[in-house]
Amino acid sequence: VCLSFNLQSTLVATGSMDTTAKLWDIEKGEEIVTLSGHSAEIIALSFNTTGDRIITGSFDHTVAVWDIGTGREQNVLMVMPTNNNVVARYELLQKNYPYLSMQLWNALTGIHIATLTGHSDEILDVCFDYAGQRIATASADGSARVYNAETKKCIAKLEGHGGEISKVS
Repeated sequence: VCLSFNLQSTLVATGSMDTTAKLWDIEKGEEIVTLSGHSAEIIALSFNTTGDRIITGSFDHTVAVWDIGTGREQNVLMVMPTNNNVVARYELLQKNYPYLSMQLWNALTGIHIATLTGHSDEILDVCFDYAGQRIATASADGSARVYNAETKKCIAKLEGHGGEISKVS
């Protein structure tokens, strides 16, 4: 369903409908560890910027933080079942109904950090850059936006598509 490379591009993580995520050694082509704990399909995952943790989001309405070295869950957050969740770094980005804004949460503490606004139609995807300094959103309004992760302010409006933008990376 989803995948993510670590910053060094030595590992790839995959999330599956089988409710697990797996970490793979790219050079050896071997599975390193299976991350088990979700009770539904994993729909989003991302490494943190140092590559020692991974965050997974599932249709079971939980977000889990995993230790890469041990394969153990470090923290689990419950999220509202009406929201679509995308995770990155140590923060959870949560789309609010009707998905016109994004809620930014600290995935380790569960503390709400900010609300990102600006789109006129549904936000379809979101991600952090590898340095964790910017957040990008893609929307059904045909635009993408880039936010400063520290100030939470929109720093770029990317407009020009005639239809929705469904993915951003």
